[in-house]
Amino acid sequence: MATKAATRPSKVSNIVEFDEAAIKRTHESVAKETDQEIYARLQARFDILDMMTEAVRTGDVRAMIVSGPPGVGKTFGVEAVLQKANLFNILAEKKPKFEIVKGAMSSIGLYRKLYEFSAEGNVVVFDDCDDILMEEQSLNTLKGALDSSSRRYISWNTDSRILRAEGIPDRFEFKGAAIFITNIKFEHVRSKKLRGHLDALESRCHYIDLQMDTAREKILRIRQVIKHPQQGKEPMLSRYDFPECVEDELIEYVEQNQKNLRELSLRMVLKLADLRKKFPANWMIMAAGTCMRRA
Repeated sequence: MATKAATRPSKVSNIVEFDEAAIKRTHESVAKETDQEIYARLQARFDILDMMTEAVRTGDVRAMIVSGPPGVGKTFGVEAVLQKANLFNILAEKKPKFEIVKGAMSSIGLYRKLYEFSAEGNVVVFDDCDDILMEEQSLNTLKGALDSSSRRYISWNTDSRILRAEGIPDRFEFKGAAIFITNIKFEHVRSKKLRGHLDALESRCHYIDLQMDTAREKILRIRQVIKHPQQGKEPMLSRYDFPECVEDELIEYVEQNQKNLRELSLRMVLKLADLRKKFPANWMIMAAGTCMRRA
């Protein structure tokens, strides 16, 4: 007796392939810039990110994609703007008008989350949810949420006991705003099918590339955040009460060991700062054992 096959969401691709020639051109372009030019460019990109996040919060911009490598402050910048605006609700222990969703998410989970934040003035942030980009149904739902038309309707076209049990309709108007934070640089994606979907998303919303594609840019960003924080923002290492010479020591350690560190990022700097604070005499030994790849 034949059994009925379970219906599974259609995958776009299991592996994201990148255009090596495009990556090489980007690296060659960065090599021609001075450190000061890179400093200025990176600061300008993060200033734009802050302003655009505020525009999303106020509803003047309804959708935004932020692309950049992991651990460089993408989510921190977005969250800082949204938390500041929602400070009253947070202090009053009311539900904030935004949520940052992290990690893997199913297509029905995406639909439910968009419904939860579908009211005007709400913002849902998808952080490192790149699985959404690999699944047709999720992509189509996301396209509906990010659409630039005057009214955005999102539909769930298959029967779902989960949605019925939670009282979620199979069609609703999404009046909120969405921010998608990704490590994928869209223009470097090689797959024509996936690139077509990414282009469709990009055409529906504002796209901010933080332009940090090389180790040199990441090192300069680390130095910039530690030594020259944005006006009105607390220095990244202020909670450690380190003297300036220790901050310089940490930056130098990252520069010298950048090829062997498990991740070249602001998160890694905080890990090293934790070790420097806890184990001042032998923090480098501890870092070698916890933060470095085996040579």
